[in-house]
Amino acid sequence: MLTTACVALSCLAFVAGHLLARVRWRGHALPEGRCKDEATYTALHIAAMAAPALRAGLNRDSARKAVRHLRALLGTHAVAITSTEAALAWDGPCTDDVLTYARAALSAGRAQVFAGEPHGAVVVPLTVDGTVVGVLAAFDDQISAALVRTVTEVASWVSGQLELAELDASRRRALEAEMRALRAQISPHFVYNALTTIASFVRTNPKRARELLLDFADFSRYALRRAHDFTTLADELTCVDRYLLLERARFGDKLRFSMQVAPEVLPVPVPFLCLQPLVENAIKHGIRGRGGTGEVRVVVRDAGPEAHITVEDDGAGMDPECARRMLDEDPAREGSGIGLANVDLRMRQIYGDGYGLVVETALGAGTKVRLRVPKTQLSSL
Repeated sequence: MLTTACVALSCLAFVAGHLLARVRWRGHALPEGRCKDEATYTALHIAAMAAPALRAGLNRDSARKAVRHLRALLGTHAVAITSTEAALAWDGPCTDDVLTYARAALSAGRAQVFAGEPHGAVVVPLTVDGTVVGVLAAFDDQISAALVRTVTEVASWVSGQLELAELDASRRRALEAEMRALRAQISPHFVYNALTTIASFVRTNPKRARELLLDFADFSRYALRRAHDFTTLADELTCVDRYLLLERARFGDKLRFSMQVAPEVLPVPVPFLCLQPLVENAIKHGIRGRGGTGEVRVVVRDAGPEAHITVEDDGAGMDPECARRMLDEDPAREGSGIGLANVDLRMRQIYGDGYGLVVETALGAGTKVRLRVPKTQLSSL
């Protein structure tokens, strides 16, 4: 991405020089320094207006929104954008030969210059990750070497924006696939144990069995629903509560749990299924390590622009190096369940590296997992 940004800046610097030359050619009597400033500002401003559309990828709508800005950036008689199969959008009177020109440039894989009356054309392929996806065509009455170079540079900048769009799309697809995998990773052992526990109450305490079955249904409905990437902290805590009720029905009085939550943070948006895996980890690696006896505490505090959450157990604890390996393991590894690594990865992807999990643990000293969530939701990924 850094390379793409550097290429974009160099392209816009060249275009600014081209705009400066056109200002001089048209006879504007501006001071040298002011001309350069005006040209640079104009190039950057126009590029900033075209970029959002191009970051949506190459389609008719994005091409239509961007093409008029690209024409202003080039200062030519007309500009057209095509895919590999059709003309997507144009600004200014283009000739009917635009698709013929486009096919020639696509076939050659490099910029092509076409003489014509009354306007010639410079046609440059647009590429994404080395694959030609369309062309940028500029029509003007005078086709100079400077114009060819400028159209080539602008096409390179457009290609860079389209590559960024593809990176964004790939990231979204990866996160969506990860979310689908996340739902599929609800521990089968938990499902089996929960149903077995419920079954044990069917004859001895039917009312209790019914309550637990409803809790299990609520938990499953939440964990397996088709949802956005974000939910509210209130809903996430309700999921945790249902999970703990089912686990306590299994362990009895050996498992104790408590929640301390600041009411003002309940509406805060949080990544879907970010807390339940931490509680499951506390029971699996902490409480069970002490023979199924212990306490799990969930504390959520208001910390100004953030909500601070801790999930703590007084179980067996672990070697800090083991905790580091758990965070580094592949979240998609078969049998890993929805572990710490999955939550840590998603927090970093959504909010940045500074928002990964912090694990405090030692052998015999229990485990505390801390995470921070900004109160302002970023775009859902």
